Amino acid sequence: MKQKIKFINKDKTHFYNTLKERVDQYFIDNHTSQHANVTMVFKTIVMLSLYFVPYALIMTQGYSNLGMWFCSSLMGLGLGGIGMSIMHDANHDAYSSVPFLNKLIAQSLTLGGGNNRNWKTQHNILHHTFTNIHGYDRDIDSKVIMRFSPSGKYKSIQRFQVFYVFIFYSIMSLYWTTAKDFVQYFEFNKGGQHRDSGFQKFITLMGLIIWKAIYFTYIFALPMIFVHLSFLQVLVGFLTLHSISGLILSIVFQLAHVVEGTKFPVPDEKGNIENEWAIHQMQTTADFCRGNWLITYYVGGLNYQIEHHLFPRICHVHYPEIAKIVESTAKEFGVPYIYNDSLWKALKSHMSIISKLGKNDVSFFAIANNMG
Repeated sequence: MKQKIKFINKDKTHFYNTLKERVDQYFIDNHTSQHANVTMVFKTIVMLSLYFVPYALIMTQGYSNLGMWFCSSLMGLGLGGIGMSIMHDANHDAYSSVPFLNKLIAQSLTLGGGNNRNWKTQHNILHHTFTNIHGYDRDIDSKVIMRFSPSGKYKSIQRFQVFYVFIFYSIMSLYWTTAKDFVQYFEFNKGGQHRDSGFQKFITLMGLIIWKAIYFTYIFALPMIFVHLSFLQVLVGFLTLHSISGLILSIVFQLAHVVEGTKFPVPDEKGNIENEWAIHQMQTTADFCRGNWLITYYVGGLNYQIEHHLFPRICHVHYPEIAKIVESTAKEFGVPYIYNDSLWKALKSHMSIISKLGKNDVSFFAIANNMG
C-alpha cells in the first residue's frame, strides 16, 4: 500500500484563500457564470463537427487512399479538440452547473474510444492531486523506455529519448483506446482506487467491452461493410487518426508539467509535501502561449494549465481573464508563476528536461526535487 501524501502549509500563507476570493469576486462583478457560455457552446459544435463530418464524408463519399487519409487526419484533429475542449471540461463538472449535462457531454470521450471512469481516476484524482509526484501522478510514470521524472528508474537507452520521444507521444491515444483502459480496469481495482463489489466489477468490465465494441464497429466495420473500403485502408486511417490526436494531447500535457522551472517533489519519510496544495500546483505546473488565440482556442485553454489546476471546475473560456488575477496574486505572495510565452520556448524547455532525464543529470535532480 502506498504512503499517504499530506500537503503541509509550512509558511502558513493565505495564498489560495485570497486567490479564491478574488476569482469568485471576478464572476460576481461581471455577473457571469463560471460555466460554459455561448462561445463554449459554439466551440462544442465546431470540435464535434471536426471529428464527425469527415467520418460522414468517408461513409457517404467512399473516399480511398488520399481522400481517406485526409479525412482521417481531420478526425485526429477533431478527436484532440474534443478531448481538450469539450470532454475535459465536462469531466471536471466545469461545462455546466447541471450534473446530467456534464455526464452527457463527457460521453464524447466514450465515442472517441476512451473510458470516462478510468480517465477521471487518472486525471481528476491522481494527476490533479499529486501533480509531478512520482509513483502517484500516473501521467509522469516511466513508460517502457521513456522517463519523465528524476525519481523514475533510469535505463541507459533513455539517453536517446530526445530522438524517439515524439514517436511515443504519437501512440498515446492508440494505446489508451486499444489496451490502457483494460490495464487500468485491473490496476485501479487492485490498487483500491475503484472500490467495486464483485458484481459491480463484472458490470463495469462488460460496459467497457461493449463501448469498445461500439467504437471499433463504427471505426472499422461500418466503412468496410457499407463503403467497401479494404481493411488496410481503414487501418491506415485509424492509425493516422490516433497518431495525430496522441501527439497533440501528449505535447500539450508535457509543455504544462515537464518543462524547465517545474519541480518534481519527493515526499519525506512521513509522506509530507512541505507546501500547501495550491503552492504545490504553482511549482509543478506551467502556462504557455497565452497570447496565441488559435492555440488557446484549440487546446481548450490548457495552455492556461496553472489556472486549470487551481480552478478545474471553471470552464476554460474564462481562463485568460482569471490568469491576470492568478499571476498578480502569485507575485504578491512570492509564489512562482512559470510561463513560456511561445510554443517554441515551451518545446525547447521540454526537450531540455527530456535530455537531462535521459543523461541522468544529477544536478538537475537536486533542483527538480527541491521544495524550497
